[in-house]
Amino acid sequence: MTNPKVVSLGGGHGLAATLTALRGITAEITAVVTVADNGGSSGRLRAEFGSLPPGDLRMALAALCSDDEWGRGWAEVMQYRFTGEGALRGHALGNLLMMALWDMDGDTVRGIRQVGNLLRIVGEVLPMSLDPLDIEGTFNTAYGRKIVRGQVQVATTKGKIESLRLIPETPRVTPQVLKALESAEWITIGPGSWFSSVMPHLLLPELAEAVVSSAAKRIMILNLPEPDSVDEFAGSSAADHLEFILQHQPKLLIDFAIVDPAAIEANSRLKGLVEGLGGELVVAPLSQTPGSYHHDVLKLRSVFSHIIE
Repeated sequence: MTNPKVVSLGGGHGLAATLTALRGITAEITAVVTVADNGGSSGRLRAEFGSLPPGDLRMALAALCSDDEWGRGWAEVMQYRFTGEGALRGHALGNLLMMALWDMDGDTVRGIRQVGNLLRIVGEVLPMSLDPLDIEGTFNTAYGRKIVRGQVQVATTKGKIESLRLIPETPRVTPQVLKALESAEWITIGPGSWFSSVMPHLLLPELAEAVVSSAAKRIMILNLPEPDSVDEFAGSSAADHLEFILQHQPKLLIDFAIVDPAAIEANSRLKGLVEGLGGELVVAPLSQTPGSYHHDVLKLRSVFSHIIE
């Protein structure tokens, strides 16, 4: 299959790994990026300007930069974070550039495309919604039931999560995202922070319906096991991740679920869950190094090639 049309849902480092892997297979990539981040540089800019958080969009743009001196050079500049002790400390230059473009004319998608043109990216990067989102999670904790709001707050709350929802519950879906899903041949979901990067796409009703009803084949990339030092969903299994998605979007069907052998626990129910969704479980080594919870892009590309081509 030459240049299959792929729509990739996610955010942060997980989406960047997926995009870097896919760009070696196709130039027809649409990255659909979550907009719920409220921490770090993105959170500060979002609070000041009432805008979308730019950080995950910046990372997706950098992952798709042209594979030459120009693209790689500008991607490095975009990722640069200011040092020092002043107001710019911790801000990524790419975040500030996108904020400037958005502040100039208010057209979010056009601003992202202008940055993409600077990096000469492969494909396109789009926000999942034109509205900045908050995530609200309900947890069972050692001190009773607790409701927290905000990506950072949800990610760092200790306890067993019961449910997750978006605020607002019916934000505006980016129209170009729905158009990309209509013509997609493949849709990838994950990996990444399950609450802030993966789940939001399936909590936004219009977007979730477009994913569920699409004629495209769906690939879910499940997370590697996370150490206890990682807050969000640490200690949970790949099967837990999949069940959490199905709890919120029971109509979702998948064609393939990719998982590292280290993420399959003894007596795993994962294979049965995937097959119950009409899918095939693909088990392959994916980690950068033994014990790492970051995906190796070359290993991921090899699996994508096997499935897609």
